[in-house]
Amino acid sequence: MSKRIEVRDLNVYYGKFKAVEDVNLTIEPRSVTAFIGPSGCGKSTFLRTINRMHEVIPGAYVEGEVLVDGNNLYGKGVDPVLVRRQVGMVFQRPNPFPTMSIADNVLAGVKLNNRRIAKSDAEALVEKSLRGANLWNEVKDRLDRPGSSLSGGQQQRLCIARAIAVEPEVILMDEPCSALDPISTLAIEDLIEELKTDYTIVIVTHNMQQASRVSDKTAFFNIAGTGMPGKLIEYDETATIFSNPAVKATEDYVSGKFG
Repeated sequence: MSKRIEVRDLNVYYGKFKAVEDVNLTIEPRSVTAFIGPSGCGKSTFLRTINRMHEVIPGAYVEGEVLVDGNNLYGKGVDPVLVRRQVGMVFQRPNPFPTMSIADNVLAGVKLNNRRIAKSDAEALVEKSLRGANLWNEVKDRLDRPGSSLSGGQQQRLCIARAIAVEPEVILMDEPCSALDPISTLAIEDLIEELKTDYTIVIVTHNMQQASRVSDKTAFFNIAGTGMPGKLIEYDETATIFSNPAVKATEDYVSGKFG
C-alpha cells in the first residue's frame, strides 16, 4: 500500500501571503519522515498540502506538484476527497466523534466515503483496524462505549484506527503526541514503528528526541523572520541531521540554541 511522495517546486499561499516557499523533497515508501523547526515555519501547512487539507481554508492554494507514485495530487480533475482517502491524517489533539461508539468511530471514514459494508465485514474491519492501532485488547469488551470515554492516549490510537480503516497509502501525523503523557507518547511511537512496514508516514514534531527516535529521515524547516515564508533548510538521514548536519542553522536548532 505504501507510496513514494515527490514534492517539486512547491509554494503554499493563504491569499497573497506566501506561507511556504520552494520545497523540493522525496519521501520513500515504508519510511517515517519527521518535519522539525520552530513554530510558524510552515511545517504543518506543508504537511496539509500532502492531502490537500489546507484547501479547507478559504483563499489557500499551491503552486508546484505533489506526486504520489508519479500521480500529481494537484493535477487537473483530481478529486481532493479521493486524495484524502489515499492520504490519511491524524491531528494534534485526539478528535474522536464524542457521540459515536468506539466501533462507529473506527467506521466513520468508511461510511463517509459511502462504502456500504455488511455487518460481519464491519465487525472484522473494526477488529483489524483496532489491532493495527494496538488498541483492540484494551477496548474489545466495550466497543459500544463512546469514543470519548477512552483516555487521551487511547483516543489518539482510536483516531489512528479510524485513519487506517479506509486503507490509505500514506499517513500524516501533525504533532500526534503533543497532548499526551510520556507513557501514551511511547505507545504512539511504538505504533509508528510498526505501521511503517505498511505505510509511508510523515510526522510533524517539536520533540527532538521523538524525531530522532521514530524517523528515518528528517526535514528541518526555518523562517527568516515574521511575515516571511517558511523554507526547507535541510533534509537528510535522521542520524546525519542530529549528529552531522550540513547547515549551521540546523545544528543550532537540534542542539537547542534557538526555537
